[in-house]
Amino acid sequence: MTNVRNDGEITRGRPFQPGNPGKPKGARSRATLAAEALLNGEGEALTRKAIEMALEGDTVALRLCLERLVPPRKDSPITIDLPPITTASDVVEASATVLSAVGAGEISPDEAGRVMALLTAHKNIVETGDLERRIAALEVK
Repeated sequence: MTNVRNDGEITRGRPFQPGNPGKPKGARSRATLAAEALLNGEGEALTRKAIEMALEGDTVALRLCLERLVPPRKDSPITIDLPPITTASDVVEASATVLSAVGAGEISPDEAGRVMALLTAHKNIVETGDLERRIAALEVK
């Protein structure tokens, strides 16, 4: 049996027999196992050497040590005084507050975009709750 791949290469047979699940989840490759065997018991010595090199002025070692001590922050909290949002129309006032904070330089446009996404999601939740209450009221009648 011959197969033709998308790139035009002709292959023979199947890579696995039917029912072969392949490599189990969490299984490590031979290269990973070999590296672990080489480094077994040497972690402390290697860490000490990297610290010594960093203290001697090796900028690569210094960056490596600092990245391990204080990883780069992916997200930082921001503070905005938003009004309570209990109805969908309250989101308009809240979004105006976010936009004015961007205009005043209190938050970045990227941070504002993330807050606006949260406001939109919350508005959808509030609208869904309003619809459920209205439907329940109609069913009672």
